[in-house]
Amino acid sequence: MKVELTREEMAALAVLKSAGEDLMEVAIIAKESMAAGRGSLKRARRCIAAGVEELKKQERTVSFEKAVAFALEERRERRVRTVYDFRYFTRRFMKRCPGLARRKVRAISAQECARYIEMAFDTPRQRQKARLILSGVFGTAVKRGWCSENPVSKVEAPRVVEKQVPILTPQEIKDLRQTAEAYHDGSCAAAVGMMLYAGIRPHEVERLTWAQVDLRARAIYILPQHSKTGGARRVTIHKPLLRILRAHRRADGERICPPGWLRHWRELRRAAGWGSPAHPWPQDALRHTFASYHLSHFRSYAELQVEIGHRDATLLRTRYVDQRGVRASAQFWAA
Repeated sequence: MKVELTREEMAALAVLKSAGEDLMEVAIIAKESMAAGRGSLKRARRCIAAGVEELKKQERTVSFEKAVAFALEERRERRVRTVYDFRYFTRRFMKRCPGLARRKVRAISAQECARYIEMAFDTPRQRQKARLILSGVFGTAVKRGWCSENPVSKVEAPRVVEKQVPILTPQEIKDLRQTAEAYHDGSCAAAVGMMLYAGIRPHEVERLTWAQVDLRARAIYILPQHSKTGGARRVTIHKPLLRILRAHRRADGERICPPGWLRHWRELRRAAGWGSPAHPWPQDALRHTFASYHLSHFRSYAELQVEIGHRDATLLRTRYVDQRGVRASAQFWAA
């Protein structure tokens, strides 16, 4: 069938052909554009412009691994523990979730984030923290225009049921103290004493120097950059701790803990009989032992809250204090 084309139609075909693609495909795309514009040429052009802009946004993204690197850079001035946790959790995500490191952040959905959290971490408490850190990575990506929204905001936070942590028995306290005095020439004894009789966290005591210990005022000063919560606090040195610190006192510029403290702390616990499947070490056992014996003896949630560095007493009431395990609290503070 012979079809005669007008000069305008011939010119249109020439324009379509100049696109350098299959002429039929180009014509179909032109027709689809008009359909999207509801038959209006002006609207069709607006649809094309909006599509081009959206495509630019989709192409402007980075891999998850690169987003993590930028998020870490943003947090380089944060507390040491915060940076450590951020690095640890993001590395574990990339290690346990195949292909995640190379995935473009704009393409990662909320469903994938939920799956990554479950794949990388085992306990509700770990998953709760992992969700916060993953949200931080995507928060950085949103600020830099690498994705349009934070998919983690659509992931439900794992529910954590607080359980009381068992405290050490008087015999276990005695065994631990004797082991600390004998282990590594007693270099860990002061740190163990601070955790047991002042409730200072292992990572906090690791950063302390003797300059922050005032034996005359009977106080230990935890600096904001050294505390878990970012707040400064003054911790009281009670009689048993005072004796330990006097026996192991060193120069102001020296650290309380020996180099490789966390490794020494694990080995010291093993030497004292903990660490086997039959006798695992309860997480934060010394801090919880301190809290339970403090409340039993001094009878003040308010005072304990200040000493331990909590914003309120809620966690103390639900998880920290185990009065059932307290034995001879007066003897504990006189030891």
